[in-house]
Amino acid sequence: MSQEHVESVELVSAESVAYLTASVLIASLTAVLAQLSIPFAGGVPFSFQPFGIFFAGILLGPFWGGFSLLVYFVVGIAGVPVFSNFNVGLGYVFGPTGGFLIGFIFGAFILGLLVHRSVEPRPIQHLSTLSMAVGLTAAIVVIYAFGVPWLWLLGGDELSFVAAAASMAPLFVMDFIKAGIVLGLVASGNELLDRF
Repeated sequence: MSQEHVESVELVSAESVAYLTASVLIASLTAVLAQLSIPFAGGVPFSFQPFGIFFAGILLGPFWGGFSLLVYFVVGIAGVPVFSNFNVGLGYVFGPTGGFLIGFIFGAFILGLLVHRSVEPRPIQHLSTLSMAVGLTAAIVVIYAFGVPWLWLLGGDELSFVAAAASMAPLFVMDFIKAGIVLGLVASGNELLDRF
């Protein structure tokens, strides 16, 4: 009887599994942070969701960061109450916040691209504070570039584009404060990593 040798074939790399796991964890974190929200003007709530987007782009890079928010988006459409205040489904996406939800995916991708300067993520200790600041700013702009026109289009004749943009100004400022907190956390973490 001949002895058969079976070679194991790695279908998916361990690195891809690690990034997939991290993507799901950040999507889950974003879902939890979305529940920490307060109703605000125009039906767009103040929430802690942007922390999830910012961490996705910085920690996972463009592809996996964007994928993480895509998972969050698809799970919400599929019926799991992950959107702000446990909202769910396509009906919610076609409401005033839908543009922001779509902007999250692109914002995380752009942030990751600017921070990592590659489709492949780099080790966090190799990321510069300046590139993170630029990336966070770009992510916020991208999110609002999707969110504000969407809000304006759904506002009907009574809401002008300027009025829609003005109503989002306080949230825009608060998102920069959130970005500053994330930048401080990641930058201080980088300093700790550099010591080892």
